[in-house]
Amino acid sequence: MFQVQASHFEGLITTIVGYILLAMTLILCHGLAALVSFQRSRRLLGVCYIVVKVSLLVVVEIGVFPLICGWWLDICSLEMFDASLKDREMSFKSAPGTTMFLHWLVGMVYVFYFASFILLLREVLRPGVLWFLRNLNDPDFNPVQEMIHLPIYRHLRRFILSVVVFGSIVLLMLWLPIKLIKLLLPTFLPYNVMLYSDAPVSELSLELLLLQVVLPALLEQGHTRQWLKGLVRAWTVSAGYLLDLHSYLLGEQEDNEANQPVNNNNNNNPPHAHHNNNNNPAPAVGEGLHAAHQAILQQGGPVGFQPYHRPLRFPLRIVLLIAFMCITLLVASLVCLTLPVFTGRWLMSFWTGNSKIHELYTAACGLYVCWLSIRGVTVLLAWMPQGRTVIVHKVQEWTLMILKTLVVALLVAGVIPLLLGLLFELVIVAPLRVPLDQTPLFYPWQDWALGVLHAKIIAAITLMGPQWWLKTVIEQVYANGIRNIDLQFIIRKLAAPVISVLLLSLCVPYVIAAGVVPAVGVTPEMEILMQRRIYPFLLMVVSLIGILSFQIRQFKRLYEHIKNDKYLVGQRLVNYERKAGRGSSIPPSNPVVE
Repeated sequence: MFQVQASHFEGLITTIVGYILLAMTLILCHGLAALVSFQRSRRLLGVCYIVVKVSLLVVVEIGVFPLICGWWLDICSLEMFDASLKDREMSFKSAPGTTMFLHWLVGMVYVFYFASFILLLREVLRPGVLWFLRNLNDPDFNPVQEMIHLPIYRHLRRFILSVVVFGSIVLLMLWLPIKLIKLLLPTFLPYNVMLYSDAPVSELSLELLLLQVVLPALLEQGHTRQWLKGLVRAWTVSAGYLLDLHSYLLGEQEDNEANQPVNNNNNNNPPHAHHNNNNNPAPAVGEGLHAAHQAILQQGGPVGFQPYHRPLRFPLRIVLLIAFMCITLLVASLVCLTLPVFTGRWLMSFWTGNSKIHELYTAACGLYVCWLSIRGVTVLLAWMPQGRTVIVHKVQEWTLMILKTLVVALLVAGVIPLLLGLLFELVIVAPLRVPLDQTPLFYPWQDWALGVLHAKIIAAITLMGPQWWLKTVIEQVYANGIRNIDLQFIIRKLAAPVISVLLLSLCVPYVIAAGVVPAVGVTPEMEILMQRRIYPFLLMVVSLIGILSFQIRQFKRLYEHIKNDKYLVGQRLVNYERKAGRGSSIPPSNPVVE
């Protein structure tokens, strides 16, 4: 009991234990009902047990497993942040709910990206190579049905195997690279990731900006997935030819296409060298990861299997392939942990000196520089076969496009977020945080960072809302993209109206509070009160007017609906006489009966 109370989650743990005891009780009652042949009671108890069983499995798969992954990631990365288990224990005692939620969130992100990588592998590898992994694109897959039909010991075995697989990957790609970095580059670690700062700029807002705006834009617009898919394909081809597993990894069709000239001249391969699926022993029932983890191992044989050529010493080659894969993952992890941070530190040291900077900023800066370098090299390699004239013409086009993009970025990503963040500061933050006897301080950089987040939220709500001019403009700009960017259209239809509205929202209250109110002859205290409270007051007035106008429109629609339901038959009004107007000389017609 003392250990349960020390966990700070005694209510949740007690509830889970209660459900487990309830499930065991239902199993016992179900068995007794089966012995005495109470069919209705047996059926009812079985349904209740299934509900409790599925609920517990969902909690374990979606709640407990990501939490274990998050804590294991944190434990394996302690040396990277110069932390200890004592620090994590103190953090947990100070804020247990926040700590558990953050670890669960990190675990969910890890599981999600692992599943995304598995889906990418399926696009490259031969169908049947990953037979032991659940195909998430299979339309016949139903996770709830598996939860119902499979026994508890199967789910427990899957859970243990999931923990072993994911934990081993964390050891391979996080713990071991950190040890090698500390051995080879002793001064590189630890990372500086303190969430507090003496500077007036809130680092947490900048971290939200990087995570919500910068990195998603990099992943969406930088062809990152295509590059990763190309790297995986190149590695697969190299490993296939080195270990004579090209047919096993990529399929016999691609092997025949690659060797078509050779096969035309020398066609001595016997047909019995290719093994069919029916000739191979059926794979054992696989254990694996549940669909809630995006990587469940499937039950039964492979789906969409393609035949392949089985070389000599096939098990030894598979072992060498796995070892080669582990070495590649280790090297890739080393590069990802060092190259972006090292590049970002070197670049930011030119204007910050030796001061410590949050590693999220250095990593983001280095990641962008690496992306731009790779993008530039790929573009030049694509242009080189076309000649010097085409390259010069392309450089001119891209220069003009970059200048247009910079102008649009200055307006849409610079001016509008700054005005929006300043307006939010005046309307919400300053009235709530700063008393009337103190002077509020405004930091444009922080207001801009918060304004970017607010602008992103407003744009998302606009795109999900009803059709109106702003949604149409945003959709048109997104459809044009960067290559076909229309500077005049963006300035005239998007930037100018939005900036005008924001400037009016900022300037009109200030003119009233600083120009009109002092001319009336009020006291200085009233002037300060007006200057500090006029922005939320006008927001309240505008909101009230909007609500009233919305309600008036709704009442009008309700009145028209009632009138049409009562008097409109088909498309003709019946039993309805319009009151004679002041200029009306036409007598009302007789009511029509239909």
